[in-house]
Amino acid sequence: MIVLVNRFLFTKKFNGITLWPFIILREDRLKFDSVFMQHERIHLKQQLEMLIIPFYIWYGVEFIVRWLQYKERHLAYKNISFEREAYTNEKQINYVKTRKFWAFLKYTKSSL
Repeated sequence: MIVLVNRFLFTKKFNGITLWPFIILREDRLKFDSVFMQHERIHLKQQLEMLIIPFYIWYGVEFIVRWLQYKERHLAYKNISFEREAYTNEKQINYVKTRKFWAFLKYTKSSL
């Protein structure tokens, strides 16, 4: 995991992005936000187990499907299975260590 800070890379709506093996943050203070960093570590694990490129393809396709389903971008984003897993488990300190392989599949059913 390599953490970088670049405030010019993001709009105000985004605090960070995980692009294996990097976690890129908008602000340095986010490095010390344990919940935020756990969320991003979950994404690192997801990306690695899917061999990186397939993760981005799946993420993009699922975002488009959810956008068509909900007709609202933020709701579509929140219902991507990878995001649902990360948001659900970001407060569990040991989640990345105990997480089952391809655990995101459990979150593929959409919710409102």
